[in-house]
Amino acid sequence: MIRKSGNPVRPDWREIVEAQGLGFHVAVHPEHLERTYWDESVHYEFEMEQVLHLEAVVESLHRMCLEAVEHVVSENRFADFGIPEWAAPAIRDSWRRTDPYLYGRFDLRYDGVNPPTLLEYNADTPTCLVEAAIVQWHWLQDTHPGADQWNSLHERLIHRWAALRPRLPDGPVHFAWTNEDETGEEALTTAYLQETADQAGLSTQEIALEDIGWDYSASEFVDLEERTITAAFKLYPWEWLIRDRFGPLILQQLHGVPWIEPLWKMVLSNKALLAVLWEMYPGHPNLLPSYLGDPGPLDSYIAKPLLGREGASMRIVTPDGELERTGGDYGVEGYVFQRFQPLPEFEGWHPVLGTWVVGDSSAGLGIRETSRLITDDTSSFVPHLIRV
Repeated sequence: MIRKSGNPVRPDWREIVEAQGLGFHVAVHPEHLERTYWDESVHYEFEMEQVLHLEAVVESLHRMCLEAVEHVVSENRFADFGIPEWAAPAIRDSWRRTDPYLYGRFDLRYDGVNPPTLLEYNADTPTCLVEAAIVQWHWLQDTHPGADQWNSLHERLIHRWAALRPRLPDGPVHFAWTNEDETGEEALTTAYLQETADQAGLSTQEIALEDIGWDYSASEFVDLEERTITAAFKLYPWEWLIRDRFGPLILQQLHGVPWIEPLWKMVLSNKALLAVLWEMYPGHPNLLPSYLGDPGPLDSYIAKPLLGREGASMRIVTPDGELERTGGDYGVEGYVFQRFQPLPEFEGWHPVLGTWVVGDSSAGLGIRETSRLITDDTSSFVPHLIRV
């Protein structure tokens, strides 16, 4: 695993990536930064053996996470996740029904030498998908046409939708995003996922989450054309959705109206999962010691809010004091304390590997870099290739 910098960039790269769906690359990145969000002047290179090892780790972590859901449901540990008691029965039912799931992203620490370790799992509303699946693939074809890339995301998403099709009710799948996202990232990511479902032969319909209505006479959700919503994909966190005015109605209908990702992913998208995994698999080489409530035996740790996003509301503490803290409004829901393992450093930059799983299979890689110790919304996305 090496970092290559100083690459020549395509003169019209901005127009290219925007045409490929990355229309939000400016909106999601702080304006004061000189470095762009998409940075093709840099890339990482991997040996095939490293990629095969990472693929195996991702699929192993995926299986462990499913076992963790079974543990949480069986042991009724929802309170550890800050999940309200009234929502727990619906989560349990969703898991017992094996409500279908599509994808997720494991964020890993990896230096190319030591075992990769799990930093967190984005299992409910993972983003950086357009960059990983489409934009970096076209970068590879344009700049390194003889090289390979760990990237079967597009094909696997289509195959997964096709596999889910028999489990979905008749009628279109409504793909919902929120108008509250001013960057456009959620709308464009949702549109890309809708495209993969279209290619799998599903009937689909786009809609803003705010435009979904409730027909009181028929006791069903409807779109703007008053068509019944029989299945939905949403890029909106379950912990927010269940607290919406109509959230309880969604939970009541889940047995007949599936939402993807499923409700049981509230367990996997919560950072309390890190502590549960460590309890279940103590000493596992791909996990970091993690504890709920307090740091336990850790003298160097990173405190992560259970429902935090984009590195917000975190702090790193060592015996020498606090090394770094990020702003944000998360944390009232509680924290998990994970052993602080500094990210590897390449030419002064620290990569985090966003490794994707689609269905039950590993599917690809996207890398974000930061000059700080915590990856947040200032981090840039850089492409990668496999040396042949």
